[in-house]
Amino acid sequence: MSDVDNLCKESNYHTVFMQEAECLRNFLYYKSGDMQAAEDLVQDSFVKLWQNCSKVSLAKARSYLFTIANNLFLNTVARTKVKLKFDQSNTARAETRTPEYLLEEKEFSERLEAAISNLPEDQRTIFLMSRIDKKKYREIAEELGMSIKTVEKKMHLALMRLRKLHKKV
Repeated sequence: MSDVDNLCKESNYHTVFMQEAECLRNFLYYKSGDMQAAEDLVQDSFVKLWQNCSKVSLAKARSYLFTIANNLFLNTVARTKVKLKFDQSNTARAETRTPEYLLEEKEFSERLEAAISNLPEDQRTIFLMSRIDKKKYREIAEELGMSIKTVEKKMHLALMRLRKLHKKV
């Protein structure tokens, strides 16, 4: 890769940032309706771009950024859905539970959220798309541009990690 096409060269990265940051922020704002969340996701997207600058050509930087930003947004939505479902089910049953049970349930929920958030990005994305969005492996494979077998393997690895973390407790 020449210096002209090298995204890891600070001036090239800065140029991409100046050209794409506002457009990416608007894209995420339109999707989320929350300017602060959009700006946070833009920042996270550019961090990921910098971390992978040696793998991404300057010509592909825009599409890479938008793909990363969209995936980060989907992960945020999935986490929010998990939290909302938990909060809704928890509120309905809260009156019939003992304080000890509620504390244990809260601790378990926090450990589960932490375990899910500690999964590698690809495994977490697949896990949440399967469990929260109720998508079939075929649909996940199509959306993420990978084979069904890869999705199955990554889901298996995610479940194994979550089980291992659960048994440690």
